[in-house]
Amino acid sequence: MSDNRVAIVTGASRGIGVAIAERLAKDGFSVVVNYSGNAEPAEALVRAIAEKGGKALPFKADVSDTSAVRSLFDATEAAFGGVDVLVNNAGIMMLAPMADASDELFDRQIGVNLKGTFNTLREAAKRLRNGGRVVNFSTSVVGLKLENYGVYAATKAAVETLTAILAKEMRGRNITVNAVAPGPTATDLFLNGKSDELVAKMAKMNPLERLGTPEDIASAVSFLVGADGAWINGQVLRANGGMI
Repeated sequence: MSDNRVAIVTGASRGIGVAIAERLAKDGFSVVVNYSGNAEPAEALVRAIAEKGGKALPFKADVSDTSAVRSLFDATEAAFGGVDVLVNNAGIMMLAPMADASDELFDRQIGVNLKGTFNTLREAAKRLRNGGRVVNFSTSVVGLKLENYGVYAATKAAVETLTAILAKEMRGRNITVNAVAPGPTATDLFLNGKSDELVAKMAKMNPLERLGTPEDIASAVSFLVGADGAWINGQVLRANGGMI
């Protein structure tokens, strides 16, 4: 990887994505902060990174839109000269038992979590510089198989399969492809709509007896995209405190 290392982080304007963007900027990457909706948090994050001496650029793109993803890569190459790292953090979680799951619940999660990941992987497979890194996002629910998470977990199980296969397809280019599968992590996405009792119960499910933090997950990503993670390839790292 060159000294001018460049990372795209999808869904980077909130939650775990913010922590990843901040950590990679601290690690010396120029970071493209992708977001799909409100520009304000993304722009605030870019300013915060710049204030600490880092380089960052906000870019709006819905990952489920093929042409928008192409534009995301175009803009990154134009601004920073290339792409070395893709972190596929963008995702949505809509929970319901299968009997009650609507077509919209199914289609939206397939669109963002699976097709969105595929869209960025397809571009990365063609455009990442040799020696690059891809980190996809799964979920520890793929192992836990909790009720109401069926469609969400299914999209992430598919992402794990794409991860392993793309790792093999990148043969000869020194590009690693891995996934991080967080357990319950203290973000708005996780906490919204859950009672204090449920949150406390889920925090106790792992032997470390706490929720993960966005920084915990960002540390795992930092390892995988850094020099120390170079021999890890085609793997799913369950960052969940030992829950499963």
